[in-house]
Amino acid sequence: MFSTGQLIFAAFFFIAFVIIIILSYKKDKKLHKKSYKGVVQILLSFITFIIILFLIKHFLKN
Repeated sequence: MFSTGQLIFAAFFFIAFVIIIILSYKKDKKLHKKSYKGVVQILLSFITFIIILFLIKHFLKN
């Protein structure tokens, strides 16, 4: 389906992409900690809200 050259290019591209993403994340790690301080609480609240909705749906269905 793919030629050998295409597979080699895809492998090198994937490896380079992953390395660039990791380096970018490490560079911006301090900024993310400062900018997104309360994100974990918001995520937990959202997940809890979704679970409560499913529980209400389940109990009202029966």
